[in-house]
Amino acid sequence: MEPYDPVPERADAGTDDDAAAPARTGADADPAAPGRRPLRWWLTLPIGMAAGAFGLLPWLVTGGRLPLQNLWATDALPDEYPVVLLPFSQYALSTIAALLVVGAAVAGIAARATRGVRPRSGVAWLLVGLLVVQAAAIVQTTTVLADGLEDRTESDLYLAALVAVAVLANLVGVLVMLLVAVAPRAGAVIGLALAAVLVPSWLGLLLAPHPALADPAITEALGLLRWLPAVLVGAAVAWAGIGTVGRVLAAIVALVVLWIGPALITAVTAAAGSRVLARQPAEMLDYAADVFRAATTRPEVVLPPLVVAVVVAAAGLVGRLVVGRLRPAPADPVGPRDEVPQADAGPHADAGPQADAGPQA
Repeated sequence: MEPYDPVPERADAGTDDDAAAPARTGADADPAAPGRRPLRWWLTLPIGMAAGAFGLLPWLVTGGRLPLQNLWATDALPDEYPVVLLPFSQYALSTIAALLVVGAAVAGIAARATRGVRPRSGVAWLLVGLLVVQAAAIVQTTTVLADGLEDRTESDLYLAALVAVAVLANLVGVLVMLLVAVAPRAGAVIGLALAAVLVPSWLGLLLAPHPALADPAITEALGLLRWLPAVLVGAAVAWAGIGTVGRVLAAIVALVVLWIGPALITAVTAAAGSRVLARQPAEMLDYAADVFRAATTRPEVVLPPLVVAVVVAAAGLVGRLVVGRLRPAPADPVGPRDEVPQADAGPHADAGPQADAGPQA
């Protein structure tokens, strides 16, 4: 007879919750498990809508007045512009993307946090709720802007470009949401990194809608926001770990996103915000390429955020290791092996054969 081992071996003894996910997600989750209350599918819809509204929050708290428009049909003061749900302007492209992608990331985090209690269809309904809010914001802003612009070709091109940016940001947000919500930790790290590079724009608008009028303390805080993507990427890598090849590759991709993402945002913002190049698309593209090349090749710009991300990730990984070693071992539900009752062990058990003993000599 083989010896009994009361503690079965696991395929992965680490902190990977992905291996255990099928037992805790979707329709396989046990609604009657102790301490759990099932989350009905219709509750995930408002969660997605709340995440979409949360993403729009920095813009909504400003009052939502449409930014000044160079092609507006009438002369209007800033307070006379209509209220819109997105800041459609060539000077706010990164802000548009941030409002949509950050909201999608929040929806993904909510979906992942509730995967032990929500039904399998919960992610789909959560995504529907998110898209209802974001699509409504894009359509409402597009309609208002189209009604107020001058009736000319430049206005049509301007509006089409802004709608394209918003739709592209919405698609990136859907990708981020799905990666964070349902992908293994390696995929979730990439999704979180994509959202992290836009967090400074989102938080900057929330802290200082008008940076030129901000208090000195707020201005100093805005300067520190450039380090936030590096901290968030490092924290995501530490959360996921690097125990598998996929997670190592995901960490590398996250660092590449941290390297390329801010440079791309800087290049697009600088080129689109130039009124001099507005009527010269070819020169605008060349200028954007030059800015992007400079932002991705200058060591004093590229290296500091990468170093911060690596340091934060290393500190987080070491912290996880220390906490794991200090954590007490789980109690053995069976008890020590030498306390397992022997078969037929009576008062005179030492006089007879043992449970697994062979024939007596």
